[in-house]
Amino acid sequence: MTQVAETPRDEQAKVESWRLHVLMEAGYPLPLAEKIAHSEADLHHAADLIAQGCSPETAAEILI
Repeated sequence: MTQVAETPRDEQAKVESWRLHVLMEAGYPLPLAEKIAHSEADLHHAADLIAQGCSPETAAEILI
């Protein structure tokens, strides 16, 4: 059985996909979730802002 090593780009795509899922579950609309997922923003902070009642638009401005 041959194993194929994942490239860093493949790994990055998986991480960004997971981040996108978490952000959408937290309540971000898709366009904002995509921007945040592709940024260096702290995912836990992003979810906490929404949980504390911040609007997704304001949260994105704070995070990015």
